[in-house]
Amino acid sequence: MKLRIRLFLIVFLLVLSSCASPGDPVTLTLVTHDSFAVSEDILAKFEAESGIKVEILRSGDAGTMVNQSILSKENPLGDVMFGVDNTFLSRALGADLFVPYESPLLDNVDDAYKVDAGNQVTPIDYGDVCLNYDASYFEEKGLALPERLIDLADPQYKSLLVVQNPATSSPGLAFLLATVAEFGTIDDYTYLNFWDDLVKNDVYISDDWSDAYYTQFSGSQGTRPLVVSYASSPPVEVYFMETPPQTAPTGSIVTDGMCFRQIEFAGILAGTEHQNAAQQFIDFLLSREFQEDMPLQMFVFPVDADAQLPEVFTQYAAVTANPVVMDIAEIDANRETWINEWTQTVLR
Repeated sequence: MKLRIRLFLIVFLLVLSSCASPGDPVTLTLVTHDSFAVSEDILAKFEAESGIKVEILRSGDAGTMVNQSILSKENPLGDVMFGVDNTFLSRALGADLFVPYESPLLDNVDDAYKVDAGNQVTPIDYGDVCLNYDASYFEEKGLALPERLIDLADPQYKSLLVVQNPATSSPGLAFLLATVAEFGTIDDYTYLNFWDDLVKNDVYISDDWSDAYYTQFSGSQGTRPLVVSYASSPPVEVYFMETPPQTAPTGSIVTDGMCFRQIEFAGILAGTEHQNAAQQFIDFLLSREFQEDMPLQMFVFPVDADAQLPEVFTQYAAVTANPVVMDIAEIDANRETWINEWTQTVLR
């Protein structure tokens, strides 16, 4: 009799342990790019309050992340994707990577950032892809900064510029789109003519932003004083200095036609088994705490209009008055053609 009772208790406990209750912890996998960052205490607070454990899966640049997620669509890499931007967004939407979710916190976001009417993705941050320059180089050489894209083809800027491959890099694609907007595709001098002139002027092509900025750019450890980066990059240099300088060692060129407005989104990946937790995480990304944490973590601007910016950001981040914008439908219709034409012109 005692043996039967013991066996019953063992079976009962095994069955009980296998049944998940609503309060059981959930592990949520965030698929994101290599530049994603959040303060440990802010993420820990979200995990403690929600009971959701967040695992971060970094997948290279945004373009690589989207491509990998499309290839693994039938067996998703995670539950939520952060970092798909408006240059690659239509590719992700066309592959039906996401399930819709309309966060109540979208009320705090300007309509200009809500480019997806179906709410398959949620805008989280924005930044302007611009040319960054090494201030000391131009000062020492007595060389004027380029004021227009066409200036980059001038021999005085020969071997000075590094850009990213638009097939693999989101800032690289954003810069390509800026050249398309500036020079067009059918005039006597098109964007391809411009890129051909850049090749003749010894432009350097990196596969991703990290190599371009940290390896090739003279503002870091390279030799080239012009790099495609962000208008919000200069605060990075100041923020990590032991003694803040009077002026930032790098700067951004934000004249009209030189910068492309890039918006980053998050979306719940189709196939997730944790949809409720994924929705909570989207809300967390739009929360005031996360939005105000982003500038000094990823050096981008929050989409929450009421989020306060840190002083180093307001002092050293350039503001683009008239960034280049392009409808995602136009990008979708032409992106592959433009990338292929660019590849044939630049990498032939």
